Amino acid sequence: MNKQIIINLPVKNLEKSKSFFSSLGYSFNPQYSSESVAMMDIAPGSIHAMLMTEEFFQNLIDKPLVRAKEGNEVVICLICESREEVDTLIAKAVAAGGRTPHPPEDHGFMYDQGFEDLDGHLWNLVWTAPQA
Repeated sequence: MNKQIIINLPVKNLEKSKSFFSSLGYSFNPQYSSESVAMMDIAPGSIHAMLMTEEFFQNLIDKPLVRAKEGNEVVICLICESREEVDTLIAKAVAAGGRTPHPPEDHGFMYDQGFEDLDGHLWNLVWTAPQA
């Protein structure tokens, strides 16, 4: 069965996007990167995001490119190990130029907040209590 996930995302400026995600602590695999694409390791060995220039991404599809700053089709959700990790990553995203579309949500057993990256893609960070 499937062993890895690779999320393909179009970006306006590949270098700025790499810098943004690097500031959150993510690394990039140079073996699968070029001037047009950069493979970001989210959970090395299992979850990756392939950041692609809009031009490169457009060559892979036969429909118009959705502008994530104008409308969203998907929210990428990442599970964090603690509430503190959620808050730390959100703070780093905002400091790097991202924005938060809503305040944190604390349900006791679950804590989450999202951020919008430089291209408008939505990322939601979630922590759940072990007993949940």
